[in-house]
Amino acid sequence: MDLEVKGIAASPRRQVPLSSQGWRPNTRLSHGPRPAEVPCLDLGKLGDSEDEDGDNRTPYSAGRTHTGPPRRSFRGGTQIQSTHTQYHNVEQAARRRDLKKIELFPQEQKTIPENLPLPTDTYKLKYQQYEAEMKEGYKQYSQRAAKKKTNNNQFHELPGRIAEKKPENQRVDEFTVLDEKALLQQCYTNKPYAMQHSIRKLDAEEVAAERKKQTVVEQVMLDQLSRAVISDPEQNGNSDTYKMDPVLPGLSTAPLRFRKRTLHETKIKTRSTLTENMLSNKLRFDGRLISRNGRDACRELIGFYFAYDKSLTIYEYRQFGKNRTNALPFILKGIYMHQRGQRKGKPYSLNDFYVGADLTFLSLHHPGLPESIKHKPLFIIRVTNIDEMARTFLKTYNVENEEHPIKEEDDKNTLRNIQDNLRAKLNKRGVRIVSGLGKYFRELDKKQNGNLTKADYRQALKVFHLEVTEEEFESLWLLLHDDNNGEIDYIEFIRAILGEMNEYRKAFVRKAYMKLDYNKTGRVPMVDIKKCYCAKKHPQVIAGNATEEEIKSSFLETLEDACSNPSEVSFSEFEDYYEGLSIGILDDEDFINTLRNPWGI
Repeated sequence: MDLEVKGIAASPRRQVPLSSQGWRPNTRLSHGPRPAEVPCLDLGKLGDSEDEDGDNRTPYSAGRTHTGPPRRSFRGGTQIQSTHTQYHNVEQAARRRDLKKIELFPQEQKTIPENLPLPTDTYKLKYQQYEAEMKEGYKQYSQRAAKKKTNNNQFHELPGRIAEKKPENQRVDEFTVLDEKALLQQCYTNKPYAMQHSIRKLDAEEVAAERKKQTVVEQVMLDQLSRAVISDPEQNGNSDTYKMDPVLPGLSTAPLRFRKRTLHETKIKTRSTLTENMLSNKLRFDGRLISRNGRDACRELIGFYFAYDKSLTIYEYRQFGKNRTNALPFILKGIYMHQRGQRKGKPYSLNDFYVGADLTFLSLHHPGLPESIKHKPLFIIRVTNIDEMARTFLKTYNVENEEHPIKEEDDKNTLRNIQDNLRAKLNKRGVRIVSGLGKYFRELDKKQNGNLTKADYRQALKVFHLEVTEEEFESLWLLLHDDNNGEIDYIEFIRAILGEMNEYRKAFVRKAYMKLDYNKTGRVPMVDIKKCYCAKKHPQVIAGNATEEEIKSSFLETLEDACSNPSEVSFSEFEDYYEGLSIGILDDEDFINTLRNPWGI
């Protein structure tokens, strides 16, 4: 049937003939006859010859031309069987080729073509030099590998031999595996930065510190200077002044624009009568809060002592995000007294401010303090840095305000003698002893107030084999025990009997912990410690005697042993670790490098 669409006749569909051997397109109908000048395509040349692969298949017949898809035979079986037969034939042919190669080449030999020219003397000389260099390089590599293997065996076998002696009944006063691994951190004495990089980094830190101090100084001036309150609506206290002013109909008083507003008539008084000249004679100092709480211990405190009235105030520098900063009052301006020691009840003087001085305050007098600080009746602020130029100036021109402090040399000598006797034992195992004492006291502190009894301290000295005479112990107890409650803070006890590192070192410990505790929670997960610790610049790694993973695992093992919870590290535990490490390092810069190298501060 013929169809016609839009005037175009449609021819019936052409029937394609199907051959008995499968579908074959009639190429002659689509392409036409082959021109005489085009040679015939011989596909027989594409087959593999018997000499090449040993295949005995019948070559393709050149008499029959074949174009289009491969034929599919349906005689005597299905298409799947035909494919399987082809695969089987190919596999047999490959097996025959392998057997033929084995017969022809029973043993691989170096073959040199016959027509290859002989090597020249220059080539022979270069080859000999190359061969000598390769042999020498391999010899040096073997020596380095043997040396590294020996060092690694010593590195691993020494802790193993020590651990095999007394795996369970290891005494506290013996040198153990953890002590040896902790001593690896003392090897960080190399400088992490080049001289030029160190200068730039130091300059940037000084600029940032000066910016913080300037922000706090400006806020103190704004808070303490007297200011007029002209905009207050109740400033005019004399109502008789407005009786003669013109009054509009319907109003009982004159409009505000007709009133005479003078500053001397205000009835609101300013909070203080200080002037900028009075506030300029001040001593600026930096401080830190002595606390087991990491969030409180890392607060940035900046204080001011005013010489004209012997008052002081302390502000806290706070940073919210990257761009917003603020200075908030931590201790309001006032005259405060010593709350402990031989000067208890006396006001603070200029000589009470120096690096390492303790300023004691009662939490009842400061209701705005955080709850973590108010739970103890007394809190201490340690002076970490001071403006020496301002201190010298105030001492020179304010002689009447200078008071000579009471000498406490006897107490210092008592503590120094005890610390010197124990320093020899703590030289190599300081990390384990200091961190172990802190962990032991935290487990005994059931009340969570940090205070322990006299019997607890005696028992702790026996457990950790710290030999102190009875006379020295009684003198130490009388020195630290101020009231009659029979308890003292164990942090003060540890620092008194073992000593403590200076404030310069403590500042870098706090800086490293503040970098780890970016959320300011007071606790750092051990996962973050593993991510941030870097052992690339350790001398053992640089020399090739140990790998980065070995140094990192040794550090993490000793740090986890010092923690009550192995999954996180508190500030007190982090500080105790480096407090013990500091005992065996005499130079301050060497100790600072032990913090700069792994933490990148």
